[in-house]
Parts: sequence; structure tokens; C-alpha cells
Amino acid sequence: MIRQYPLTPAAGKRLIAKALALHPWVTETLRTGRLVIVAGTTNSYAAEEILKQIGQAVGFVSRHFFRGVTLPPSVIAARAGRPPDTSGFPGDVVIDKGVWARAKTIFEVIDQLGPDDLILKGANALDVSGHAGGFIDHPDGGPTGAILPAVLGRHTKMLIPVGLEKRVPGSLLDLSHALTSPDNKGLRMCLLPGTVFTEIDAIALVTKARATLVGAGGVAGAEGTIWLAVEGNDEQLAQVDALMRKVLTEPGFNVD
Repeated sequence: MIRQYPLTPAAGKRLIAKALALHPWVTETLRTGRLVIVAGTTNSYAAEEILKQIGQAVGFVSRHFFRGVTLPPSVIAARAGRPPDTSGFPGDVVIDKGVWARAKTIFEVIDQLGPDDLILKGANALDVSGHAGGFIDHPDGGPTGAILPAVLGRHTKMLIPVGLEKRVPGSLLDLSHALTSPDNKGLRMCLLPGTVFTEIDAIALVTKARATLVGAGGVAGAEGTIWLAVEGNDEQLAQVDALMRKVLTEPGFNVD
């Protein structure tokens, strides 16, 4: 049996976040290591759900939990995509053996991370092969530049929560080569070394049903919406229905 569901970008972020709170890497790291949730819009939902799970969500403000965002041209924004008032940035979310170490950033703990730890880092693009890439606009590489030695050198695990609305045609390897060319004067792109986690993975983790991207687009607030066809047995689809009721009406992300 197959059922279809439309997910706005915000609903997709909430779906991904609810599933991440149940992910075995996350639950194990909360018990034994450091979980670092790098600031970003998708990760704001993940941080909220995970902090709720451990009873420490009080004081977390999602609307400031990012370093750079893409805003409509009609919105006045600073050069790197951030709103003019950035005073509310709370830092990343660092959870050490189940305790939120408030106001810390990835840069303060990155040298301490190893194979027992986990990083959640969002992405700006996802290709059809399942590779994810992140924009870089900082001369030192920003959080991505800091993360690479931990993931590549010290075997720190990394999950990449990313919505399917960020799918791009072609190969991200080719696109990253083009954007890191000396001839490119805009944003650069780095392929991210981690495990991608999309709405499809979220549905599979929570319900064991199989989801497929079958369409995209919308208007009047549904811009960026994806359509998923979900296949499963009666019990699985009942679980999907229950899960979707929790996320489908999620309001859009607010930066004000």
C-alpha cells in the first residue's frame, strides 16, 4: 500500500529532528560522549527535539540558531546572509554525557572530540548519489574547516541532517570543484564527510516504511515543498500517519 504526503521545508526539518532524537548514534552519544549540534536552521529543530528528550530545552531559542541563512531578496540582510541583529546567537549546542554545556561553540570543543563523539552538521546541497555539501564563506573555513580534522583524523562520527528540497542535479564533486576554483569569487563548497539523514531516512528509522521523492514545488507558503510516496504495511502506514500528524502543520522558520 502506498500513501502520499506533502512536506514543506519546515515540516521536513521537524520530521528529520524527531527521528534524529531516536537515532542510535544520538542516544548512545548522549549516554557516553559529546554530542555537538552545529548551529543551522535544520539543526535548530534537531537541537530542540534532543534537548526536550533529555529535559533541558528551557532557554533554547531556535530563531537565532544559525550562522548564515538564505533569505528572500526583499529581506534586508547582512553580507553573509545573516539578519542585521546577530546579538542573539546562542552558540552551538554541546551536550556532554547528557548535560547541555550552554553557550559553547564547536570551536571550543573540537580538539577534544574523538570516536566516542558525534557531530550534527547541516548542508546546503544534496546530490542524487547522496553526497552532501556545505557552503563556506569564511577565510578559515568556518565550522566545516574546524570539523574536518576531527571527522577525518580522529574518527568522530558525523550525521548530516538535510532536507530533500536541497537536492541538486549532477555531481556535487563536480560542483564543489567549480565553486572552489580560484575563478569563483562567491561562496565555496566543501563535500561533507558524514552520513546524510533526510526525510526518507527519518521515515525509515521511525516506522520502517519506504519513502520515495515523487514531486516538489508549491506556492503561497508551500514553496520548496516535497511530495513523498510512502510504501508499507498497514501497521507501518498507521505509524507514518501518526508521525505526519505531528509535523505537517509546522510553521515556517522565523528569523525575527
